[in-house]
Amino acid sequence: MLKFDKKRSLFKLIKNSINCKFFQSIYFIDEKGKSKDILKKGELSCAFYVSVILRILKLVDSVHTTVEGTIKDMLENGWQETDKLVKGAVIVWEKRNGHYHIGFYLGNKKAASNSSQKRKPIIHSLNYQNRKIEKIYIHPEIF
Repeated sequence: MLKFDKKRSLFKLIKNSINCKFFQSIYFIDEKGKSKDILKKGELSCAFYVSVILRILKLVDSVHTTVEGTIKDMLENGWQETDKLVKGAVIVWEKRNGHYHIGFYLGNKKAASNSSQKRKPIIHSLNYQNRKIEKIYIHPEIF
């Protein structure tokens, strides 16, 4: 019987997602019946990006469009806050313009997250847009 290798799958999903446009848009219908892309063509896709990958691995229950919703779901599914940066950890950066930013730690002071400028997941320095890291999360099935 095969066992799902969530750790290796996580790293491969992150690697294969870089520069992918898949995460750019998700539509909701507002109170007036108008369909609206709440991710603004990828400008606000960081939580969607992280939560889709975590949902594929069954490490959260739902896909989310906000960092706060993603974190709440993570905590309800066994994710734990830590102060250690380990490869594959989920990182939350401080708020800017009213929004937190979320992504994955890749090791060697690099991270992957959705770029609001490029509107797709990229690899970048750990110091994303000169933001401080607010929180780091790990899951016992991965670490």
